[in-house]
Amino acid sequence: MNYKDPNNNLHFLDSAEFDHLLPAGCIKITDEEAETIRLSKVVPPTYSELRAAAYPSFADQFDTIFHGGIDAWKAEIQAVKTKYKKQ
Repeated sequence: MNYKDPNNNLHFLDSAEFDHLLPAGCIKITDEEAETIRLSKVVPPTYSELRAAAYPSFADQFDTIFHGGIDAWKAEIQAVKTKYKKQ
């Protein structure tokens, strides 16, 4: 069973017999309401997190340099820099 407190924080109990353990002011809500609250608290990744995740691993970068040379590596890195321009 899903509950929310006055601060819109979610709480879950398997059984109503433990509802005395909930913080004061909690009310029972539907699964749909709980999902709406969960989704509203999702924080999208920042520009810098997206950009950092888009770069190849160091091992892959070294492999590109070894097999394709510095110019191939620069092109690979530039593609990420172009996609995620500095803000």
